[in-house]
Amino acid sequence: MEDRQSTGKTGETLAAWYLEGCGYRILERNYRNRLGEIDIVAKEQGAIVFVEVKARRSGRYGNPKEAVTRKKQEALSRVALGYLKETGQTESRARFDVASIRYVGKMPRIEVVKNAFELAYPWRPE
Repeated sequence: MEDRQSTGKTGETLAAWYLEGCGYRILERNYRNRLGEIDIVAKEQGAIVFVEVKARRSGRYGNPKEAVTRKKQEALSRVALGYLKETGQTESRARFDVASIRYVGKMPRIEVVKNAFELAYPWRPE
């Protein structure tokens, strides 16, 4: 568990560094509210960007970006809406990106998927 946490924390640091190099301005890291957590909140080209970071040391569990399931998208959407409301930015453009980090040997390979998913609400039948 500790090694997984270490991989995650290192991945978040690498992702923040990489995103800044791509022109993102980091607003928050590990933003939490009563609904959950978002790894990175940033601003890029006038949009608020909610970034989920997924890091893997091997391909054993598949591509990291595929780990952002529908359930995870719904959870991130709820947290993001809470953030926008809390900060008075409900009219702002916003999007969800995924930063995928895979290690090839000891070297990280970073890929950012912009607009990785749309705002997701759980569908419940009436």
